Amino acid sequence: MTDTARARKLADRIRVVVAETLQRRIKDPRLGYVTITDTRVTGDLREATVFYTVLGDEEERTASAAALESAKGVLRSEVGRQTGVRFTPTLTFVLDAVPDTARTIDDLLAKARASDDEVRRAAEGKGYAGEADPYRKPAADDGDDTADEA
Repeated sequence: MTDTARARKLADRIRVVVAETLQRRIKDPRLGYVTITDTRVTGDLREATVFYTVLGDEEERTASAAALESAKGVLRSEVGRQTGVRFTPTLTFVLDAVPDTARTIDDLLAKARASDDEVRRAAEGKGYAGEADPYRKPAADDGDDTADEA
């Protein structure tokens, strides 16, 4: 039985500890402008996945990934020291795909806006094909509904 509240609290604490340690103790020149975005811990508190983003191009991302992999031992020992759990979780660093996904969504929304503007420009000054009121109206009767009773 897992305690998800405890795992969530530990994940939040690991995120803070890793971010502070990267800022203060890790002096690797390969490490670019790294932001720790999220941390997830398994239910048994044995493994932690740390999601991060890097500001820059692909070369800076690969260099920062190598620097994080190199600093994994220091970061894990610092996490163990500051959290006080019996078993310090192993750290796995994963590049966060959220910024790329957000950029893709923004591009798709821009295309949709451009398409809507094009349709709006094409529709200017145009009218509907057909009558103003396209719905059928009931035929005008004499009001005699009993004619078909025979």
